[in-house]
Amino acid sequence: MKMKQNLIAGAIALSAMAGFSVPAAHAEVSAAVGAANMYYWRGLDLGNGDAQIWGDLKVSGSGAYAGIWAGSGDAAMGQEYDLYAGYGNSVGDFKFDISVWSYSYPKPAEDGEPLSPGDLVEVVGMIGYGPIAFTYYENVEGADDYNYMTLAATFSSFTIKYGVHEDDLAHVDLTYAYNDKLSFTVGKVVDDVDGAYNDEAKFVVGFALPIE
Repeated sequence: MKMKQNLIAGAIALSAMAGFSVPAAHAEVSAAVGAANMYYWRGLDLGNGDAQIWGDLKVSGSGAYAGIWAGSGDAAMGQEYDLYAGYGNSVGDFKFDISVWSYSYPKPAEDGEPLSPGDLVEVVGMIGYGPIAFTYYENVEGADDYNYMTLAATFSSFTIKYGVHEDDLAHVDLTYAYNDKLSFTVGKVVDDVDGAYNDEAKFVVGFALPIE
């Protein structure tokens, strides 16, 4: 219980640092754990075939949110935890979300310096209308001139997504959400300018379980 309270306190502190406030009277705390057969990240398998487990703890209210996500499975960087804060809302069919993410790797699996909170930071913005959503990721600390963007369309239980890394790597994902706990994704690199990535199709099975 003490650990959970500390995590919640850290999430609230991150929200305040990012300039968002979560009114105490309306705050909700949610948590989930999950697993997948690989660490599938933006078209790439970061775990070289190893499975991934993860957990998420979030406090939210009135559109603002903040939390901590932790996961395994990154073959190069080792275990990871991410702090995030953001705000999202919708008006009719129009929706938007903006958030700040700090990625931390205390003990990289390969030679390299550990990354602490604030060392690697992204700003993420999303706008959408109806089933269509465009998301843009811009690194603001720790990686020079890196950006990533996606265009996704969701129809019933199916989502198709096109993602581009800095104009030199693109992938397409097709995801079927069986329910809110189980999903299946087929992803494939469709454009690799440098020829440095595995362009074989990847099949990902993901499972998420809310903690109540």
